[in-house]
Amino acid sequence: MARVSLLLLPVLLSVTQARIHRLFLRNETRFVVHLNTFGYFVNGTLEVKLVSLQLPAEGSTDSSTVGFSLARSRVNGVLSYTAEDTETCTLLKSKSDDTLILFTIDPHTRSVEVKSFNEKDSTLTGYKEKTQGKEAGKGEAGKGEAGKGEAGKGEAGKDEAGKGEAGKDEAGKDAGKEVKEKSVETEVVSVTGKEMYGLKLALIKFKENSYNFTFNITIGAEDQGLYNLNFHNCRNMRPGVLSPYSLNVEIVEKNPAGFLSAAEIPLPRLYISMAAMFLTAAVVWTYTLLKHRYSVFKIHWLMAALAYTKTISLVFHSINYHFINKEGHPIEGWAVMYYITHLLKGALLFITLALIGTGFAFVKYILSDKEKKIFMIVIPLQVLANVAYIIIEETEEASSEYALWREILFLVDLICCGAILFPVVWSIRHLQEASTTDGKAAINLEKLKLFRHYYVMIVCYIYFTRIIAILLKVTVPFQWQWCQEFLIEVSTLVFFVLTGFKFRPASNNPYLQLPQDEEDLEMDEVVTESGALEGISKVKKTSNGRERQRDPAL
Repeated sequence: MARVSLLLLPVLLSVTQARIHRLFLRNETRFVVHLNTFGYFVNGTLEVKLVSLQLPAEGSTDSSTVGFSLARSRVNGVLSYTAEDTETCTLLKSKSDDTLILFTIDPHTRSVEVKSFNEKDSTLTGYKEKTQGKEAGKGEAGKGEAGKGEAGKGEAGKDEAGKGEAGKDEAGKDAGKEVKEKSVETEVVSVTGKEMYGLKLALIKFKENSYNFTFNITIGAEDQGLYNLNFHNCRNMRPGVLSPYSLNVEIVEKNPAGFLSAAEIPLPRLYISMAAMFLTAAVVWTYTLLKHRYSVFKIHWLMAALAYTKTISLVFHSINYHFINKEGHPIEGWAVMYYITHLLKGALLFITLALIGTGFAFVKYILSDKEKKIFMIVIPLQVLANVAYIIIEETEEASSEYALWREILFLVDLICCGAILFPVVWSIRHLQEASTTDGKAAINLEKLKLFRHYYVMIVCYIYFTRIIAILLKVTVPFQWQWCQEFLIEVSTLVFFVLTGFKFRPASNNPYLQLPQDEEDLEMDEVVTESGALEGISKVKKTSNGRERQRDPAL
């Protein structure tokens, strides 16, 4: 499964162009399509180019039911969908408590009506139809101006050349003539603040039931914030009505510092800084392993591999965001390297946590059947979770698959986190039973205490990285939402350091003093490297597993 996911990476990378979005939906029936969420600072820009909108026949399409909305969100875009969105058409709003700009497409009048609510100092630029008087003059002069074609007809008899001139702007014969007329009748218009309300932009019909138009918004100082861009086809909100449409749109979102959203701008520096911290922890851990090499188990080197893999993953993550900020899209090679290391890091993390939780290598050298089943469940699910993460990263938010894979990621991640708690609980239960039956209560109770600490550590790690981090993101101002990633990375670093400290290879570490029986998980030997444990019984085993003799010291 992991091999298949690696083969899918180049395909996934071609789906989207990161902050330069190119979306194509065919035969779509959703009444609202969430195109994107982006945080804008002052002078941030949004450019939307509707390349093609194909609607059903005009006779079956009501006016004022299709268009775009740009709404400032109080919190993260995930919580921007309210019950109101499913009951009333956003494009028909007459008032709004939040900053909201509507672009209502009317195919009948070939226009796009703009409505703005609570918008203060942002600037809208688009193409507007010229006034009716000018249009009439243009219509009359059309023959005189097209007289370059018409008059040319009388003078030089160049009928075909005149038609060729009229169709120069677009490929196609009839459509080319129509677009030429529209291009002549439009002019660039730029309005600010309340002047947007009531403005009508030109809607170009370039072939049967297909339209396009373009607008650009520059965010002002009082309007900066987190914005949601949506496309609406409110006709499909009506019971029993299904009006399929096709949408081809290009979106370019940018801040003065680059193509990253306001909350993402600090991420390249954050990831490279955390990579340095994880590298420091990995080097210290490696030095500890080399210093106490006689007390080192293979799982200690697995923990070192996890720390180094996490470091490399963060480095590639930082580089990936750097190029997205600079170019507007990831560089494919760096993105692939990041996703590969992300897959390895995720698999190593859950394998290591589960092995430590079972006490493997520290207190026993074999896994029970139920512990093996945990690994058979967790490892494939973790691979699935990482594949879902990659698909989410490389898929447009407007795609219908995006929401599905996001739910899969959330559900699978919670299952994996819950599953790794079972081995710890089983180890705690076994130690509780062993502490009252095998005569080694002192060591078993000490081990029991440490396993309880480890259980609490895992629960806190899951709680901070899965719950607190999400709550933090939806409560802080939009420009501070990067604190979610900061909390996750710091929590992970603290968890790694505490786990390493608990399981450090040292002679006085209670975890490393007592291997257990391979069959019934009972203790069979005490490693008494510490003077405090002298006098504890040491049990020898024959080939059939029975006790052969006791230490003469007793």
